[in-house]
Amino acid sequence: MARAKAKAWLEGVARGDAEKTRLFASIWSQESRSVVDRLADTFALGNPAVAKVLNEARNPAAPAPLEVPALLKDKKLPEFVRANVALAYAKALSNRRVHEEALQALALFAPEQVVDPAGYLFHRAVSEHALVNKQDAVKSVHRLLHHAVDSPERYKTVGTLMLLDMQTWKEKDLGAVARKMSNIERRLELARGGPQTQKLQKEVISRLDELIKELENKQKKDGG
Repeated sequence: MARAKAKAWLEGVARGDAEKTRLFASIWSQESRSVVDRLADTFALGNPAVAKVLNEARNPAAPAPLEVPALLKDKKLPEFVRANVALAYAKALSNRRVHEEALQALALFAPEQVVDPAGYLFHRAVSEHALVNKQDAVKSVHRLLHHAVDSPERYKTVGTLMLLDMQTWKEKDLGAVARKMSNIERRLELARGGPQTQKLQKEVISRLDELIKELENKQKKDGG
């Protein structure tokens, strides 16, 4: 079904292009690759703007984007194209730990609009977990485990591990501080040292000061 729809779209935008027809066949012969990746490559084959967006997202040396591409909102492109490009784009960004824009891209569409709802929910949960959005991450994992048809076992395993991890989260303990520090480190690696990162740094310092005072007060109370 996905291949047939992709082929029909490509034939519509590249009429009579024998080379693109050959490349299409080559893309879809790579059965070890996911359907989403093969769809994305097909759309890139027929649309240079899609190719540019995906190449930048997949390139680990490229700067992290600061906003989602306009083409994902361009109603001139069919929804089938935009939704699945958004999933491939978010997947690439998630693998690079660029979680903010990955979530923004996924938020434009619902799982039912893509060929791989399980992949949508998995990458959404991964980014929400990394950004310590516990409530959203729990919802995404539950949908992945209980509603996504034919979800791969590796997705279920990682989803279950994320749920178990989040059950241990407390709002103001050292673990919460460590998670914020990890997020700060990630943002700095992406050259995002702006107001949001500075806000997180202030929150970490403030909470560490509180924890130190709590320990000092406890020692005084215990006579130590």
